[in-house]
Amino acid sequence: MRKTINNQNRLRTKLGILILAVTLVGCEKDFLEVNPTDRVSEVAILQDSTLFEAYVINRYLGVRLGNKEGDGSVPGFGRGFEYAMMGTLTDEAIYNNDDNTWVIQQGQLSPENTGILGTFWGRSYRSIREVNYALQNIEEVEMSKSSKERLTAELKFIRAFRYHDLIRNYGEVVLMGDRISELGDDFSDPELFEKSSIEESLEYVIDELNDAAAGLPLNNSGEWEEGRATQGAALALKSRLLLYAASPLYNNDNSDSQKWQRAADAAQDVMDLGNYSLYQDGYANLFLTEGSNSEIIFARYYNINERHTALEIANGPNGYGGWGGQVPLQNLVDDYEMADGSEFDWDNPEHANAPYEDRDPRFYESILFNGADYRGREVETFTPGGLDSQDGPDNWNTSKSGYYLRKFINEDLPIQNPWEVAGTQNWIYFRYAEILLNYAEAQNEASGPDESVYNAVNQIRARNGVDMPPLPSGLSQDEMREAIRQERRIELAFEEHRFYDVRRWKIAMETENEPAYGINITKNEDGNLSYERKTALEGRSFEEQHYWLPIPREEIQSSDDQLEQNPHY
Repeated sequence: MRKTINNQNRLRTKLGILILAVTLVGCEKDFLEVNPTDRVSEVAILQDSTLFEAYVINRYLGVRLGNKEGDGSVPGFGRGFEYAMMGTLTDEAIYNNDDNTWVIQQGQLSPENTGILGTFWGRSYRSIREVNYALQNIEEVEMSKSSKERLTAELKFIRAFRYHDLIRNYGEVVLMGDRISELGDDFSDPELFEKSSIEESLEYVIDELNDAAAGLPLNNSGEWEEGRATQGAALALKSRLLLYAASPLYNNDNSDSQKWQRAADAAQDVMDLGNYSLYQDGYANLFLTEGSNSEIIFARYYNINERHTALEIANGPNGYGGWGGQVPLQNLVDDYEMADGSEFDWDNPEHANAPYEDRDPRFYESILFNGADYRGREVETFTPGGLDSQDGPDNWNTSKSGYYLRKFINEDLPIQNPWEVAGTQNWIYFRYAEILLNYAEAQNEASGPDESVYNAVNQIRARNGVDMPPLPSGLSQDEMREAIRQERRIELAFEEHRFYDVRRWKIAMETENEPAYGINITKNEDGNLSYERKTALEGRSFEEQHYWLPIPREEIQSSDDQLEQNPHY
């Protein structure tokens, strides 16, 4: 195992010097003809098959385009494990100390102020250009035909992932094809900045993923290749995109059964690989295993020498020396079912007097609440006197909602002084539970709640350690739709799905205009606790224009105003 990790670290060292190599492509030399010493030339990359392969692998990473991105290592495809994750832009959580998130929660998003979401456009198009460079030049590299075919497939997957991020954030986007723009090119042609329709863009990406899947291996060859795309990764991305394509935001209504069936078939293709299954050794442990497990389809893998944000201190309760970080909202807490599958209800005295008893087991493994057993004592968010309340130490980091994050947190890693040991958890981009939920949603919309829909959802609810009762029989299509949405909310909490789900379902005007609720817990003189809902963040707001992000103003300006801004910004 140690030898494998050392090999990975050597590869990452080689990759590190390639991060900026792409900036040379198409650049004009200045009159001094200075050869930079901090990067590898494009000539060297194309003449050395090992360097070229390293260049391709490095496209799974990114560059820092914003503050606090990829703390500890360069960022991956998505935002996962940065200080503020995308759950803090939804009704899942808020970021305790803002970190440029409140502008989005409070509906103040603008082309001049895109909060933590401002880098999607620039990073995606930069990566697409880097991929196009590799695809244009791969035939010049001396390597086997099979190696070229695999690298070509990986590049198409990476490009498809970047377009997926563009489309789901901005809607209509510019399709670059295989074009590589150079310094000195004539950028006055309006066609260079012409957007394609969402449908045309999605079909382009789906075609790319079909090509990628055909050229990718079913499995990677050991831990040395962990984190590289496989056939399952390409098909999982296709499943997600076709689910989006059939959804109301993309499809104007919910009645195109052919689109839903296509999405169901795409999810079925992943299931039919027979390569993945639900992880059965505890819901929390799914996110803490070293390396891959049976449920992971595609992930960013970390180790002690390639760390991300130290989650334990960034999100820990103030009484333990933590910074609060993403603090779950009462909105989400209330949506965790009771252990018998019934809804939690504050109007039920039994529920209201003991709100954290007999809940869905995933609640206990996702959220730290008053009374939770954590690191040798119970969490104390009550006042007066609670160690993790405003009466505790480091009270400037006290949770504004009364809750703290437990999902992704490794209790074997320290909260205080974590810098050389924490930050090793994997970030999962695709896992099998998402595919099952994709299938259930699409199949229900296409054909109604048949046995296969029940089976997909109930597999997740029956996972070892979850053991929730199966969905009740006889649900209507509408009732099953709500049950599946509920299951996605709980099973995929904090995994950066909710932001896109409420938008594609066209329910964000409802969910994102609800106040950001928290809880005040008072310990009375007799020792009993009383609970009162509060507003954790004032001014939460969402408008129709916010279904899509604004293109950053600097991107519009750099196109000489030829790039069309999204509506109403």
